[in-house]
Amino acid sequence: NCDDALVSPLPSTALTSSSELFNTHSPSFAKLNRRDGAGGWSPLDSNEQQWLQVDLGDRVEIVAVATQGRYGSSDWVTSYMLMFSDTGHNWKQYRQDDTIWIFTGNSNADSVVHHKFLHSVKARFLRFVPLKWNIGGQIGLRVEVFGCSYKSDIADFNGRSSLLYRFNQKLMSTFKDVVSLKFKSMQGDGVLFHGEGQRGDYITLELQKGKLSLHINLGDSNLHFSNIHTSVTLGSLLDDQHWHSVLIERFNKQVNFTVDKHTQHFRTKGDSDHLDIDYELSFGGIPVPGKPGTFQRKNFHGCIENLYYNGVNIIDLAKRR
Repeated sequence: NCDDALVSPLPSTALTSSSELFNTHSPSFAKLNRRDGAGGWSPLDSNEQQWLQVDLGDRVEIVAVATQGRYGSSDWVTSYMLMFSDTGHNWKQYRQDDTIWIFTGNSNADSVVHHKFLHSVKARFLRFVPLKWNIGGQIGLRVEVFGCSYKSDIADFNGRSSLLYRFNQKLMSTFKDVVSLKFKSMQGDGVLFHGEGQRGDYITLELQKGKLSLHINLGDSNLHFSNIHTSVTLGSLLDDQHWHSVLIERFNKQVNFTVDKHTQHFRTKGDSDHLDIDYELSFGGIPVPGKPGTFQRKNFHGCIENLYYNGVNIIDLAKRR
């Protein structure tokens, strides 16, 4: 039931724009089905540099949008692009199938055109960017956004902190592991999580120069100490302050490593099919034993959301403790 109208209850100040034709054409009049002012938003000049922005007040889940032209006029948008942001500064285009998606707009001033997203978007700010408009008029727009409040578990890391997940037993031996999370950062380097065992087993996920690297070894101490491990790198420019999703699935030596929508399949090195980890997994850094606040490599600086290890919600568990 994530289909609430999110724009209609907002104050008029939540809508802003690149420009406005007159005070009567301001973005405050751009709510769907409203007729006040001149009946909608129109910019000073009709070109592809114009935009209408909605501040939804908090990060929400967005599932659909709807548009109209300016009431009783010849001004409407025939195609547009959507951009979203958590900060109002760093923007990302809405995409489908790795392509910037162009939405079909209106064919008159008052009919409502509704678009449901193939994939929901989590964001606070949304921009409508007109690309084409009625040949006999100019840009005119009224909008609505549909979705619901978005509750998630988020941990903030400042480059000096980490989360520890300690096992109930001294040694955790697994044939299958699943790690999933979302993260965002403006720092290009930092350890997201790490675990290791006395036999040389280890698993490490870290940002290196804006790319995400997964290092893993199963039970071969010679490989560990000679630094000949299995290492796979995915993605680029991941330090762009946008959310990126990560999924790691391991069954014996077979590993599926997914960053956003790109997956790398590979087999690990090592002389074992199980991963032996002593005591704990660390998230956000690799603490030096016995030295609180000291870390082996550069710590992660950013946010991690919806962090799960083998079905355990790590962030929620840390909050409850």
